[in-house]
Amino acid sequence: MSGGDVRRVRAGRRTVEVHRPDKVLFPAGERSGACSKEDLVSYYRAVAPLMLPHLRGRPLMLERHPDGVGGPRFMQKNTPDHYPEWITRAEVAKEGGTVCHTVCDDTATLAYLADQACVTLHRWLSRAGRADRPDVMIFDLDPADGSAFDAVREAAGQLGELLDELRLPSGLMTTGSRGLHVVVPVDGGDDFDTVRAFARDAADLLVTRHPGRLTTAARKKDRGDRLYLDVQRNAYAQTAVAPFTVRALPGAPVATPITWEQLRDPDLGPRRWTVADAADQGRTRPWSGLPGRGRALGPARRRLDALRQA
Repeated sequence: MSGGDVRRVRAGRRTVEVHRPDKVLFPAGERSGACSKEDLVSYYRAVAPLMLPHLRGRPLMLERHPDGVGGPRFMQKNTPDHYPEWITRAEVAKEGGTVCHTVCDDTATLAYLADQACVTLHRWLSRAGRADRPDVMIFDLDPADGSAFDAVREAAGQLGELLDELRLPSGLMTTGSRGLHVVVPVDGGDDFDTVRAFARDAADLLVTRHPGRLTTAARKKDRGDRLYLDVQRNAYAQTAVAPFTVRALPGAPVATPITWEQLRDPDLGPRRWTVADAADQGRTRPWSGLPGRGRALGPARRRLDALRQA
């Protein structure tokens, strides 16, 4: 490293400059110390081997906080011209044109984005080469305002049991914010409309089993105190927080993969892990049981339809 307002760090095969490394992005709180830009870069370098498999090839939306998490937030889709040429880009279609998204394929890109005060990486559910064919299906479980996290925990367990009935392997992740994500690898053979319809029908079936506790109502006024099963992220150009990404919230919490057994941990909460210990949790390989390639939805659709008609 060099002194002054710029420090140089090794990130994979490259050296990346960290500008104003001592700039505080997360102020100190009651339960955590301050987190500087250099701390953020160090976290992403450490977690890169765990995080990159969930990022490679995917267009990203970058959530940047140049003045720290208490300042303005910038949601960045287009890759600026000044980004280094070695950072991968993906030009994907949008209504009326295209967008050139950043893709994070290596540790150096992760470190560079952290230097740009990119706190949170939001990933597409498809890869750039087949942007209209998702290989991940996500159920977003968010508590009603004021609801206890226990409702999220219970719903996640019920959804996991349903996915087991459908013979779809799934992973569980804290969002680092308010709830949990249930992540289902799929084989990329279906378009977004098909995947979203499957997720919606699965969620609706769960609601029929637990009508007093769960809902798929899109409008908040129609939900009451029931927990919302959100499947709307399963759409073209929609994004979800990436595994191991930091959230722009007090204490620098991290969206962290967990095992289904950890769902029963009484200390579990959506912000259970932070930049201080998320890498340690990741090294336990909580998603080691997930297949390397996602399942086709055809057989699961037939099982789902049979359950809905029973």
